[in-house]
Amino acid sequence: MDVFTCAGCGTELTAPVARRALPVHTGYAGWEELHPPLMDPATYAVDPRPSGPPWRLWDEVGEEAAAAQGIHAPVYSVSFGPRGRIAIAPGDSRNMVLIPEKCAGYCRGVDGRDGPNLACEGCGSAVATRTDDCGLWQAVWLEPDAVRRVPSGLPAAPPPGWDDLLSAPERIPPVEPDGSWSRRWEAAVGVALAHLLVASEGRPVVLPAGPVAELLGDAVARALAAGPPALSVALAGPGVTPPGPAAADILLVPRHPLTGEPWRPPSGAAEVVPLDTGVWAYLALPGETSPMPATGTLPEGVLRDDYPLPPLPWRRFEVHHKAVTGTLVQLPAVRRPWLRAYYDRHRGPY
Repeated sequence: MDVFTCAGCGTELTAPVARRALPVHTGYAGWEELHPPLMDPATYAVDPRPSGPPWRLWDEVGEEAAAAQGIHAPVYSVSFGPRGRIAIAPGDSRNMVLIPEKCAGYCRGVDGRDGPNLACEGCGSAVATRTDDCGLWQAVWLEPDAVRRVPSGLPAAPPPGWDDLLSAPERIPPVEPDGSWSRRWEAAVGVALAHLLVASEGRPVVLPAGPVAELLGDAVARALAAGPPALSVALAGPGVTPPGPAAADILLVPRHPLTGEPWRPPSGAAEVVPLDTGVWAYLALPGETSPMPATGTLPEGVLRDDYPLPPLPWRRFEVHHKAVTGTLVQLPAVRRPWLRAYYDRHRGPY
């Protein structure tokens, strides 16, 4: 566990937090909606990409300078902000106060458009940016040059590993209690679709029957031609073996909860497409079968008749459009002619 302190005066700015991978849905949310915190309590993540102001227009930057910032196809503007900003849940922030003149936003909160809007209570230095406006996951972003990471003194828990997915899977349901699709799912599937397009190299793919085909089928059909010879896609990961006599060409796998790196099969032969861990666990790992144990009256596998049905969505599932194009633009493979043509058709107006 770590604590972040002010680089200027040493004031503690966070509660003890443990590092986790940056969520794949960072930056992709629903417009005109208030969102929950990006990070779980007592965790933090580091964004290796440039983020925030200053911004420069694509036409002023040019392809070479944009590629150095991790952008490989035209966008409206390119961030030249700092790399390594640290995200925490707002509830884990300590000893910081808002800077009133830096608190601009769209309509329901602050969005960080003016740069850091939180100051250290100890010395007044700008140290972080609070974001909670509509269309943004709530977070406090610590500026990397303004803070220092120090040990909290609390005993460190063992780093999460692949086996943790099997012993205590974090299964994220796709539908919210009100019948709306999970924004995390929409973004996570959009990110995965971008990686699937790259892995396919433009060839048709056959998705596994069930939820994967239901969620990705329409978007894949619009992006890739149909017909043989097609590449096979399957779910795989720790404790999950793809079905069928032959190994699949492309595997949908979880991201490591700490590093964000995708799980890879022992053979290493198949292409892998990383999925949000919670989404992958919901698709690949069985959930509970009954909220209460049966004690000798029901045979094995029979559910209680009062087990609540899962909520049904009130519209068809749609991947987050910007999650697809926003992921593609960060992948050098988007320069391939067929993928660049797809990106140009779907990126929308600047």
